[in-house]
Amino acid sequence: MTPRRLPAPANYHDAMTTPASYAAIDLGAASGRVVVGHVDEHRVALEEVHRFPNFAVTTPDGVFWDVLGLWRGLLEGLAKVDPGLELRGLGIDGWGVDYGLLDHEGRLLANPHSYRDPRTRGLVEQALGVVEADQLYRLTGVQPQPINTLYQLLAERGQRLDAAGTLLFIPDLLAYWLTGEPMVEATVASTSQLYDAGTGDWAWPVIERFGLPDHIFTPVVQPGAPRGALLAQVAEATGVTARAGVGVTAVASHDTASAVAAVPAEGDGFAYVSSGTWSLVGVETAGPVRTQAARAAGLTNEHGVAGTNRLLKNMTGLWLLQECRRVWSLQGDHRDYGELVAAAAAAPAFGPLVDPDDDSFAGPGDIPSSIRDFCARTGQRPPGDPGAVVRCILESLACACRLVLDQIEAVTDRKIEVVHVVGGGARNRLLCQLTADAAGRPVLAGPVEATSFGNVLVQAFGSHASLIELRELVRRSIGPHHYAPRNPEAWSDALDRFERVVLRRQH
Repeated sequence: MTPRRLPAPANYHDAMTTPASYAAIDLGAASGRVVVGHVDEHRVALEEVHRFPNFAVTTPDGVFWDVLGLWRGLLEGLAKVDPGLELRGLGIDGWGVDYGLLDHEGRLLANPHSYRDPRTRGLVEQALGVVEADQLYRLTGVQPQPINTLYQLLAERGQRLDAAGTLLFIPDLLAYWLTGEPMVEATVASTSQLYDAGTGDWAWPVIERFGLPDHIFTPVVQPGAPRGALLAQVAEATGVTARAGVGVTAVASHDTASAVAAVPAEGDGFAYVSSGTWSLVGVETAGPVRTQAARAAGLTNEHGVAGTNRLLKNMTGLWLLQECRRVWSLQGDHRDYGELVAAAAAAPAFGPLVDPDDDSFAGPGDIPSSIRDFCARTGQRPPGDPGAVVRCILESLACACRLVLDQIEAVTDRKIEVVHVVGGGARNRLLCQLTADAAGRPVLAGPVEATSFGNVLVQAFGSHASLIELRELVRRSIGPHHYAPRNPEAWSDALDRFERVVLRRQH
């Protein structure tokens, strides 16, 4: 596969003097990739050298990740890095909450479960009978969701958990296989509902109250900490043996934390939307916000780079569109995302709206039918053709974003002046424009590769990373696309209707 250079300014190569190069391994729910980042004092350029598929596998025993497939793809990608390039290091980021359990000899006990596995159904309610919701929020700052590591571990109780010696989240597990050093990084640990965002350590009272074995929780390290050198067999298998000093860094291992670190913002009057399978809408704060108002608004706290806290809401995102496209493809409609979004742009505006977080959309299935059923249940005319369905999805996501922005402003008593959209959703121009329209604020879209930018830059700056410096480098490297809000009166009516739809669903 010929390496694909991702967009960089036209004069980038003229500005390069002696860049330092780092490998970033990004793991997503649909694919993984190996990217090489070239960093100098002026700019960052990214070069994708390998992409490999990732998917959850459903068996009679549950839904699992093919972690060995991820490992194979990772090694194949590192082997494709230009052998003449002197890598300074590498780092791994991925999604949160999911983990692998190692036995006392350091061997993986079984394939990790996917957060979409139904084994946690009913466990949130059981857990809140042990520790009340407000107390659990004060201790962890995280909203109770069935996907959280806490409830997955409660579902593990028995033979496998009894045999476990160490818990490692997915990025930590793969880094362990690279280095032989087991450690957990703070940003990914903070997604678990077992981490205390105030102390920067595990929430030991929560672990004790639920009777979880405390020995499986290894020390937590901060973004930028060294994980260790590559194992000799890994270096040999990937052809990096001649690259002296190549080590693995604990980057912001949660992909959203890496992406937020690369938001090209100036000042602090911004919110971000990390837009992909999930849509994470939030702001940065100096510390966790664990008030009753924040809990009632459904806001969660996650650790960020340089000691920051990310106050956010984790919502269903482009998963709805991804699943619709999968279903339509099975039915013979093989249009790509660009063609579907073009059909949505041509569809009538301000049609039916859905709550993206409705339970009927949570798992794989016939999402187009679920959308039509939701509309019928809420007294709306269901969308007809795929263009109308996609329009419904995108307008609903934009309305949901606006609702969260208003909640964050109320909870933090701070004005949000601009919204930065990063990640895969930043290339969806219709979604970005609808988000600006619904939010009533300008949207700056990009970089699409924010996670890779953040991964590379934390490696380059280490534990002394300055977000001001990181973000300035990103701004120099890409030009965000600007979207100005339009049609405020029409969107005011749509937002009122969306709130009624959400409230009707909740009651």
